[in-house]
Amino acid sequence: MKFVTKEDIGAPIDAVFSKVSDFHAFERSAIRRGAEVTRRDSPPVNGEGAAWDVRFDMRGKRRDIGLEVTEFDGPERMQLKLRSEGVKGHVLVDLVALSRSRTRIRIETEIKPKTLSARLLIQSLRLARGTIEKRLAERMAEFAAALEKPPSSHG
Repeated sequence: MKFVTKEDIGAPIDAVFSKVSDFHAFERSAIRRGAEVTRRDSPPVNGEGAAWDVRFDMRGKRRDIGLEVTEFDGPERMQLKLRSEGVKGHVLVDLVALSRSRTRIRIETEIKPKTLSARLLIQSLRLARGTIEKRLAERMAEFAAALEKPPSSHG
């Protein structure tokens, strides 16, 4: 099953890639949403080889997934491999500079079942596809708005 979302952002490609590859910020965000996040790479790297174990509740069940950055080609592309007991997949982030101050981001997430129970989970996700895609689009728009907002000046 594949989800694709894209957004045009009023920010330079380097700024967008910097935000997309701010792994620490994503870790904090996941923790705020109730996930347990553990770094597997030691010392932590900010690029290819960065890896995490993530635990969270989804659809009434505890989920454990592993994420690893398998490609880190800034400022245009980053790919993460994801794996869990019953699912494998990837997340691909592609950035294209539309101009010096505008960037198109495209995120593709693909998951494939390895077990019967994972097949059932993915089937339930297929049924909720519209809701999931809407939520992804909203999150992407929030991400873009946060990047486009000028830094607040203090004083």
